[in-house]
Amino acid sequence: MEITLAEPRGFCAGVDRAIEIVERALEKFGAPIYVRHEIVHNTHVVNDLKARGAIFIEELSDVPPGATLIFSAHGVSKAVQNEAAARGFQVFDATCPLVTKVHVEVAKLAKEGYEFIMVGHKGHPEVEGTMGQLDQGIHLVEDVADVARVAPRQTQKLAVVTQTTLSVDDAAEITAAVRARFPQVREPKQQDICYATQNRQDAVKLLSAQVDTVVVVGSPTSSNTNRLRELADRLGVPAYMVEDATELEAEWFAGAARVGLTAGASAPESLVQGVVTRLRELGAISVRTLAGAEETMKFPLPKGLKIDS
Repeated sequence: MEITLAEPRGFCAGVDRAIEIVERALEKFGAPIYVRHEIVHNTHVVNDLKARGAIFIEELSDVPPGATLIFSAHGVSKAVQNEAAARGFQVFDATCPLVTKVHVEVAKLAKEGYEFIMVGHKGHPEVEGTMGQLDQGIHLVEDVADVARVAPRQTQKLAVVTQTTLSVDDAAEITAAVRARFPQVREPKQQDICYATQNRQDAVKLLSAQVDTVVVVGSPTSSNTNRLRELADRLGVPAYMVEDATELEAEWFAGAARVGLTAGASAPESLVQGVVTRLRELGAISVRTLAGAEETMKFPLPKGLKIDS
């Protein structure tokens, strides 16, 4: 059995930055540091930060006065931002800059009188954060059928935005349905789906053509990780998602000569290597890495957390 590693896989720049913000805050201000929602959707990452003194909360009422608070990489609504300011917390925003870009676009076009159709998954924290940038005027669609049900107040000024971690193919199909129903709809100059999501999905397409089974490392709450497993499955390859090596089942690999391995954008490389070790125990004798897009993106830290020169 041969293991083929997708490239790129695992951590993206937004996740790297978010985790580093929590780590720096713990170093600089000491425990506890409060984080609204899981900083990124990975159980191992969250548990590691909990052990170091991070406390994850959903309601700001659970944060004591004067505490240091961090917003997760998924972004938050205006209401949450305003409540945090009113309560006087020291706030560091770990929202991925690519999510912030969508928020800025929504705010800018809203001032020009636009309503929005948002393509995304109901209940996902990124969607709640983006829709919460405005009091009203953002209509959520999860699939093509939803597009037919949208009832904007007007259609002259309508714009479409998307969650950054969607399936590229699904988003394109839904956006095409929006365009067909509302030909004047304004689309972003550059798609909202982030470069890392796109790159990891492209890598899975390449991987799936060369292997018998695909394993995706990541947590079930991670949207981009779920999309990787679904994509491999859609391409006709048996695909399994695991949080770590302990969840691997030997029967998945019965008769498989080539196993593909990738990881969602919030999964550490250490978990991938743990899966490689376990697959070797199950009979894998070699590991190769596919060529893929090289990622050099790095996002700056918020003021107040940068290393003193």
